Parts: sequence; C-alpha cells; structure tokens
Amino acid sequence: MNWKIALPLLLMLSAFPAAFAQTTTPAPVLDVTFMDKTVDPCVDFYTYSCGGWMKKNPIPPDQSSWDTYSKLQDENLAQLRTILEDAAKGGSSRNAAMQKIGDYYASCVDEPAVEKLGVQPLAPELARIRKLKSKKNLAEYLATGQFPPAIYGGGTMFTFRSGQDFKDSTQVIAEADQGGLGLPDRDYYLKDDAKSQELRKAYVAHVQKIFELVGDKPSDAAAEAATVLRMETELARGHMTRVERRDPQKLYHRMNRAELEKLAPAFAWNTYFSKTGMASLQSLNIVVPEYFRTMNTQIEKESLADWKTYLRWHAAHHAANYLSSAFVNENFAFYGKTLRGQEQLAPRWKRCTNDVDDDLGEALGQAYVAKYFGPDAKQAAVKMVKEVETAMESEVHGLSWMGAATKEQALTKLHSIANKVGYPDQWRDYSALEVVRGDQIGNAQRAHWFEFHRWLNKIGKPVDHTEWTMTPPTVNAYYDPQKNDINFPAGILQPPIFSAASDAAPNYGDTGATMGHELTHAFDDEGSQFDAQGNLRNWWTENDRKEFEQRAKCVVDQYSGYTIIDDIKINGKLTNGEDIADLGGTLLAYLAWKEDTKAEKLEALEGFTPEQRFFVGYAQSWCSNEKDETKRLRATVDPHSPEKYRANGVVANMPEFREAFHCKPGQPMVRENACRVW
Repeated sequence: MNWKIALPLLLMLSAFPAAFAQTTTPAPVLDVTFMDKTVDPCVDFYTYSCGGWMKKNPIPPDQSSWDTYSKLQDENLAQLRTILEDAAKGGSSRNAAMQKIGDYYASCVDEPAVEKLGVQPLAPELARIRKLKSKKNLAEYLATGQFPPAIYGGGTMFTFRSGQDFKDSTQVIAEADQGGLGLPDRDYYLKDDAKSQELRKAYVAHVQKIFELVGDKPSDAAAEAATVLRMETELARGHMTRVERRDPQKLYHRMNRAELEKLAPAFAWNTYFSKTGMASLQSLNIVVPEYFRTMNTQIEKESLADWKTYLRWHAAHHAANYLSSAFVNENFAFYGKTLRGQEQLAPRWKRCTNDVDDDLGEALGQAYVAKYFGPDAKQAAVKMVKEVETAMESEVHGLSWMGAATKEQALTKLHSIANKVGYPDQWRDYSALEVVRGDQIGNAQRAHWFEFHRWLNKIGKPVDHTEWTMTPPTVNAYYDPQKNDINFPAGILQPPIFSAASDAAPNYGDTGATMGHELTHAFDDEGSQFDAQGNLRNWWTENDRKEFEQRAKCVVDQYSGYTIIDDIKINGKLTNGEDIADLGGTLLAYLAWKEDTKAEKLEALEGFTPEQRFFVGYAQSWCSNEKDETKRLRATVDPHSPEKYRANGVVANMPEFREAFHCKPGQPMVRENACRVW
C-alpha cells in the first residue's frame, strides 16, 4: 500500500443519525470461487488463488485496472454518492459540513451549467498571462493564479509546501521542490525508445488540441505545443529520478533566503513569498537544488513570449476537468486512454464524488464513518495491529544478524509508533472555505487555495500528530516516517478485504499483512533512516547497516528479474521499500495469526488447512486485471511491484508457504536463495 514520506515523496458522530449502522452481511475474505485449482500453487500461486477472480472480473470500461482494492473503492464511491445526493437536496436540517459537501457535489454534477460556460471560466486567467510585462512577473503570477501552486508534483514551474524538518521533526518548515511537467515523469521526456517517442508525439498533439480549444489557430497551436515540449524537456533534465528520490539524505538542503536568491536569481523570490503570505520566511528546504538551477537557466534563456505559452498551457491543463465536455474529453483522451488504456470516461457522479473526497474529504468522511464503520470493526483492527507489533518485537529480539545496540534502537522506534485507525480524533475545520452552489470551478479553486494555505499555515507551528493525509473512505493505508505513525482509513477496513466476523486465517493474510506491511515500512530502506522521533538520523552500527543493505539487495535482485510487460522488467531499486514491506509484513501477519489462535483447534475449511487459507487470503488481496498501457506507466512511476509479484515474490521466500502447500525444491514458488530482511 502507499506510504507517503513527506519529502519533496476525532470522533464527532453525534451530528449524524445512529440509524446509519451497517446491517448488511459481510462478504467472506476468502472466496474459493476466485481460485483456479487447475494451476499448481507451487508453480504460480497468484493464478492458483486469483485465476477465477480474473475471469469473473474484466476491467470495467471506465477503469484502467481492476483489483480487489479498486473494486472496494468503487463500492465505497457508490456509498459516498448516497451521502452526497442526500446532502445535495438541501434543507434546513443540514449542518455546516453537509451543506458544503452537498452544495459542492450539486454544483459539480450540474453538467448543463458547466457546459453552457464553455471556456469562459478560463478566460480571465489567460488574459492575466497575456498582460505579463516581464519575466520578473512570473513569481507574482504563480503566487496568485487561478489555481494555487501544487503541494505535491505537477506544479507549474515548481511545487511549494510545508513539511517536517528532517533534522528536527518537531519543526514544520517550508519546502520547494521540482515540478513543471505535464507528463508523469522526467523519463517520458528523456528516454529515446520507440514507445517514449510515440507518447511524446501524442502529448504534443494533446497540447495542441487544448490550445485550439482555448481559441488558437491550428498552426499557432502546433508551434505552441512544440514550445511546451521543448521547455518541459529542459526542466525535466533538472529532475531527480524516482530511484534517487528514495534516498532521503539527498532530499534535504536547508537554505536561507540569500542562498536561495543566489541559487536561482532570475526568479523574484521576495515577490513570490510576499504574495503567498510567507514574506517573513527566513529559510526553507530546497529539495532538489539542481532543479532550481535548471529552472533559473530556463528563465534566463527562454523569451517572455515562450514563458507565456508555457503558462497558458498549464493554466488550461489544470482547469481542463472543470471546463466543458470538449476539455474534459480531450484531457481524458490523452491521460486516460493513451497513458492508461482506459476505454471510457468515468460517469460524472464518480468524478464529482472523487472531487468532494479530494477537497472536503474529512467533512465527507465524517458522514461515511458514521454510516459504514462501526466500533466492532475498529476494535478488531486495533487488536490486530497490536498483535502484529508484538510479532515484530519478537522478530527483532531474535534477529541473528543485528547487534544488541541496534536492536535497542529498533525496539525504541517500534514502541514509539502511533497507530491511527479508521478516522481522525479531530475533524478538519472547513468553516473558512466558501462553497457556492452553482459555481463548480470557483468551488474547486477556493478549495485548492484553502488546502494550499492550510499547508503553509503549519510553518513555524508545532507538528500536529493527529493529522491524517488520507481521507476516511480511502481504500489504502500508509506509514509516515516523520510522524512515526501508521494510518488505516476506515475505507480499507471493509469486507471483503477485512471483516471482524471472518475466518481468522484469511483475515490475517489479507488485512493483517497490510498492517504488517505498513509497520515494516518503518524499517525498510527509507524508513529505517529515521529514528523514533522522526528525525533523519543513523541509529545503526556500521556493521548492522551493511548487513541490512545486503539483505535489501537480495530483494532488489529478486524483483529486478521479474518481467512486467514485453521486455520491461521491474525496477527493483524503485520498488525495494514496498517489496521489503510486503515480505516482512506477510511474515509478521502469519506470526500474529499463529499467536492469536494458538489456544484454538483450527480445522480445515472447504478443503484447505488454516495455513493454506492464510496464504490464499493474502494472494487474493492482490487479484487484479490491468491494461497494458497502465503496466507501462506503472513500470516508470509506481514504487509498488505488479500484483502478481506482490503475491508470488513474497511466498517464494517463505518456508511457511512451502510447508503449507508441500512445495518441493526447484519449483518456481521455492527460491533457492530466499530473501529475508525482517
């Protein structure tokens, strides 16, 4: 699952009726009809566990991939839609949170109103860009544009946000990071293979079409699109690779204002900070200094006219999904069809539901947990997390390759981890955000600016350890190495992925392994560089760190041998943290399950031993179908291995699996040189 390292990578249910309690019968965590028993589990355990699921679950036309998590997320969207449509009806009974999410949703789904406006909502922004007098005006424009500077990735020119200081985790500081691209990654600009060239041609055609939609002549739009590609390619040369960004040591360069001015003097930093409300800012982390040197060179080199072209493209790009269908469909044609292989645009209600979750997620989440996440599920999840942590403690004590001094530090970190389950203890306050019924793009702009300023307002204040960076309905989980906490939203603690009433074996194999996965992130190749307080500090002895890196390299080498599609292999260095977490997390879940059920007499069910049910439950958590285009995209940008190898790659290393399915040496699911980190 995802974990978001903050790198340049609350219970108030009384507002909702108690009648919202969940009453449906939960689906089983393990489903034997999802299996393909014609396959030998010792040859391909993933297909053995998921072959039936893959046949029964073709990719829906509005999806680019389809798996157990996205299926549950789709079901969650339907539940959220019910909440939003009820809130959108209006009436005096709505509280402030329901008013905001209801009016936001109602404005978004009013497609005729949006269609009638056409390109008109973008016109003032394009006029502002045309009136820029010099390149010194770039700073003021970026700080006051229609949409705010991006917090993570994809920002116009660069990204700007707050984050915990790597060297003092009690402090929140400002951060500036690389950005400025319209394609998903630097490699899309710099790789010269046939597929990359093909995608660049498609991207230029898309940019040209957007310019035409805002009113430019085709000949002018073609030249403008070529300018955008040239400028973004030069900016991409300053980007760090995704593998390089996996080393947090390379992402910390704290500078004062004078040092930043010297690094990139062509950009009016004083104006930028003043206009973003940060006039008194004295220092910040420049995550990738080389990027800002590159940006500075481009500001000096490129003409004002070409910078205006670049800005016009990014303005239209960021606004496209809030404009008329011509923009939405063109945006989907490239980013959905071409890049991901998605056949159809998702229905408007889904897109609008996602927008509300993105922009008012905790207001929506407050209603969601009241209706769909009962106390029994939370208690069962908390119990399982604690059991997994106990298993980790036992494992650390028993590690033969780690010395006593490092073990002491590891246990201190383990005991300091905070577990956050379901939803925040304190719901986010959206009272300062104005939502106007009937103003779809205005609502989106105000919501994005609200979030941007919320991040900047953290600077110089104590770290809020109660804060979440995922919304309660999200089907995902994460570990934050700087807060040293694990977060399991209510959305992922739902059947069939998790059920308090389920057979324990697959429940631990599925959700227990997810919990172990997030816990292991605290000790993977990145997380292990942060101490118990979340500071970037080496707490290892030199010899123990070498032992760890040797074991991590075993995992890199293993996964680098797996083919994703055609001749594209997994980038094992990119996926190393997730692969280590998968391997360690599954073992921890197995040990926790064994400890939890040691007093019980476990019986075979439906022809499977308890141990077999554990592993099938784990593998079925990864059942998936995926478009070829999405496989190629993920090979470049996703730090997670493909689902097949998240199953097979793990069990091939585990003697417990071999014993459960009586696998013999030499079979594909039995690695001769098994990897083991934790």
